[in-house]
Amino acid sequence: MSSPTLPKSSRKGRSGAIDPEERKSLLSGSDEGPSDADNFNWKETETEPDSERGWSRNRIICSAVCLIALLITGAFARTVFLGPAPPTHPTLLFHGDNVRSNGTHDFKRTVLIVSIDGLRADYLDRGLTPHLLDISKQGLRAKALVPIFPRLRIQLYFSNHWALMTGLYAESNGMVGNNFWDPVSQSEFHYNRIDSAWNPAWWLGEPMWETAGKAGIITANLMWPGPPKTTSGASSTYFVPWKDKVPLQEKLDQLLHWIDSPFEERPQLLMMYEPSLDQAGHKAGPASALVNKTLAQVDVFAKDLHIALQARNLTDIVDVVFVSDHGMTDTSHPEHIYIDDILGDGYDAIEHEDGWPAMGLRFAPTANVSHNLDLLRSAAAASKGTFDVYTHETMPQRYHFAHSERIAPIYVVPKIGYILTTHAEGDVGMSKGNHGYDNAAPAMHAMFVAHGPFPAVVKVLHQDLARRRLSRPNKGWHSTADDTYVMDVFPNVQIYSLVMRLLGVDNPAPTNGSAAFWDKYF
Repeated sequence: MSSPTLPKSSRKGRSGAIDPEERKSLLSGSDEGPSDADNFNWKETETEPDSERGWSRNRIICSAVCLIALLITGAFARTVFLGPAPPTHPTLLFHGDNVRSNGTHDFKRTVLIVSIDGLRADYLDRGLTPHLLDISKQGLRAKALVPIFPRLRIQLYFSNHWALMTGLYAESNGMVGNNFWDPVSQSEFHYNRIDSAWNPAWWLGEPMWETAGKAGIITANLMWPGPPKTTSGASSTYFVPWKDKVPLQEKLDQLLHWIDSPFEERPQLLMMYEPSLDQAGHKAGPASALVNKTLAQVDVFAKDLHIALQARNLTDIVDVVFVSDHGMTDTSHPEHIYIDDILGDGYDAIEHEDGWPAMGLRFAPTANVSHNLDLLRSAAAASKGTFDVYTHETMPQRYHFAHSERIAPIYVVPKIGYILTTHAEGDVGMSKGNHGYDNAAPAMHAMFVAHGPFPAVVKVLHQDLARRRLSRPNKGWHSTADDTYVMDVFPNVQIYSLVMRLLGVDNPAPTNGSAAFWDKYF
């Protein structure tokens, strides 16, 4: 786990000898006594001819007058051509213990993060989400949010949601899969067993609700995947555990109940999780009518939430951040890669299989691991790019998936359109839509949409810089013709630092993201 590294400030020394005559003139009018380090004769200065002293004094006066004139001219030109410097936007000062009134009640800066599981980034381009698009026009949208690797097929996927909460990649946050073997504890994690999923020892890093709680901020967790408590014993102030098939209206009512709470009980950080779109994608595939129907329902939820905040005059107080954990690809007719054909008798020596469609392999201590690895690599080379085989040493750095004992020593990663299986398993349990492939593939990309005080600041900054005739005022984002502000693709481990910054938390936990990433947006 790496912490954000901020550049150290450096100051270059300025050297160069001062002209003896200039040194004499500077000191002649000084009230201070001589300095031993200056190594000159004070009496010589007193006996210097008046004409030479006057010439040097005049030169200094002329230089000062010219400098002042240049400064005045520059300031005038800047005002004429660029306009006056903008004052600090008031929203940038609205965080921490500062309060803002909605007209009837005082509120502290509030952040609501909503995860719509399985909402692929390009779902927003289907014409089925007019309200999410309208919200993005009022706020901010990213081309895509890049999930961490791997993202497995199980419907309630923990690792990306824990990455969003902690700002850590899987190798750092401990969630290397929905089911995996830990050789240190000699035990296996199961996502669907409460004695495993709620055991804080499996979950590494510090979630945003714990960081916020340390800062004295009230938090509320509505079914976000993860444990109710961390290893430190910290928990969110309010906690509603995950339950399937809860209507979106019921979740909206719970969020509004928290927002309408008395000032002393009201949470500033709210988190909500919704799995229905991911479930539809697995069941029927990403291009299905069921996905489109569920997508429209999610869009109505976004509209109802936005209307409720507008009715309470909270759009300048509450930042709403919509995210998803991954995308989805069609697997209704995949090509099969038979691991048992590749390994032969070596397949029976596999002790643990972690994950799917990417498969982590742990062989028994008596197995010829190097031989089995050679078989896998040879098959990968002969497959003409249908799958790759990695060890901890050869895992692509961009996956950030090597530096943990929980990660299997050998990983087989198929390309989209292919699945790993055996002749015995075949298509058993195969769903029509899946994720878990290379996180650089657009079909795996997630979405990011935000509205509230933060995007309002972004727009003001961009419009001011554009008015000042800067063609690309900030790298990393731009506006389109319909006034939608679009960020470039960015990794989901940056979300943690955004939320901490919006809340005004001064001491965030170490993450794999960077607090400096958001500087250009402020």
